Amino acid sequence: MTGTLLSFGHGYSARALARLLVPQGWSVIGTTRDAAKSSAIAAEGVQPVLWDSPEVDTALQSATHILSSAGPGPEGDPVLARHFAAIRAAAPRLTWVGYLSTTGVYGDHAGGWVDEDTVLSPSTARGRARAKAEVAWQAIPDLPLHIFRLAGIYGPGRGPFEKVRRQTARRIVKDGQVFSRIHVDDIAQVLAASIARPRPGAVYNLCDDDPAPPEDVIEHAARLLGLPVPPAVPFEEAEMTPMARSFYAESKRVRNDLIKEELGVRLIHPDYRSGLRALLESGAEDI
Repeated sequence: MTGTLLSFGHGYSARALARLLVPQGWSVIGTTRDAAKSSAIAAEGVQPVLWDSPEVDTALQSATHILSSAGPGPEGDPVLARHFAAIRAAAPRLTWVGYLSTTGVYGDHAGGWVDEDTVLSPSTARGRARAKAEVAWQAIPDLPLHIFRLAGIYGPGRGPFEKVRRQTARRIVKDGQVFSRIHVDDIAQVLAASIARPRPGAVYNLCDDDPAPPEDVIEHAARLLGLPVPPAVPFEEAEMTPMARSFYAESKRVRNDLIKEELGVRLIHPDYRSGLRALLESGAEDI
């Protein structure tokens, strides 16, 4: 099966999906706000279009599939703020629509487990904005919507190795703090699996099998590099930006059973140890 995917906010995760689809014969159209990024997008076999150009409406008319990676802003979901009418008109003929959300919509569970049926109770502004955006997408009639709630994303260019090498990495320790993570290659394979087996109305958690304290990830990266493990810094004493500190406001373990049972996904990187080792061995950890 092939088709035409319109990717709104064609960024890190969407690019990974395109790398799977383009070789299969898919047409992928990616929006960008920055004309300077167009050549890099085109080099990956994706047709770039500027976010605010009339070409987006033309692309909507030909798209069979839509992926939205654009985060909500002050005006709410930016895609719907600009293209709601066109998306609503296209809804009955679309095969699949994916919206990339976040596990932050679940809020804080003091290290407890959550799944797709957990009541949403976001405690941060980012989580609340994502929850509202999910509702806005779900309200469009006849839209074959699939929501993907992503844990912390890592992969090429988003690993901890460079900070460890520069000795700027910090092992911030907060009692009971755990995060779930997902390698970008696993995001791509889950999205591709959903496209192949669409179930409109579905919600999936995207994370690996091993929620872990953030300091453990930094320690493992240092040991892989054969460098000293950065000293532990108590959370209460750490100097952090408000944004960085907000990530520690929530602690939870996220279940991923549904992507395995329903989509048949077998994670490429089931834990951060596998993912970090692969990044280091590939030489792509910080590009």
